[in-house]
Amino acid sequence: MSYRPEASPNSGALQVLLNTGIYTIPQACRFTAVSSGRIRRWLKGYRSGSKKQYAALWSAQLPVLRHKVALGFLDLIEIKFVGAFLDRGVSWPMLHKAREKAAALYPGISHPFCTGQFVTDGSEILAEVHQESGQTRLLELATNQQVFAELTQPFFKQFEFDARKIIERWWPLGLDVQLVLDPRRNFGQPIVHPSGIPTAVLAKSFQSNQSVEAVADWYELEPHLVRQAVDYEQSLAT
Repeated sequence: MSYRPEASPNSGALQVLLNTGIYTIPQACRFTAVSSGRIRRWLKGYRSGSKKQYAALWSAQLPVLRHKVALGFLDLIEIKFVGAFLDRGVSWPMLHKAREKAAALYPGISHPFCTGQFVTDGSEILAEVHQESGQTRLLELATNQQVFAELTQPFFKQFEFDARKIIERWWPLGLDVQLVLDPRRNFGQPIVHPSGIPTAVLAKSFQSNQSVEAVADWYELEPHLVRQAVDYEQSLAT
């Protein structure tokens, strides 16, 4: 059984989605391991207990669709990067300043954390923000190359950059495993490369049959690709 995606109506909006990817907030939670509450605060801003208002970190790539927040592929990657910084102890105000610095350095780029430049130049940006703020955690990230490398290492191992040094594909299990999130294919949902079969389809077929070999035969894939897809989907469910 070869996989053929369902045909979709041809419209300008759908053409944008075909190149941008589309994710709900629950899907973004699954793929990035960041809570929905955090994601909503980053996109909408929030008021702290002291009634101080914090602005949104960035605007989503897509407009609200059917009264629901819709995220694009670069939003997804930005969420992953911001989550890593906050987990390292960088405060929300300092993260705002770091993002403003990055945006000024890379004009015309809506998601500066999604650039290869930030992966390589980020420590200098953090050092500049530290000079203005004095935040100790920023100094550690900026001056301790091992700590900064641990933070940015996934960008080298999981992400593929285009000619502009902007992330264009996410290989969640590493570049040597043929599972990818590509905003130009299957609306950015995880697929097996190069066949384009969604990992969710393979996992659902396996749940019904419990045989990797049978599913591989149906979709004309190598069994190890089916196993990787099933394992990946199961890891998202935990």
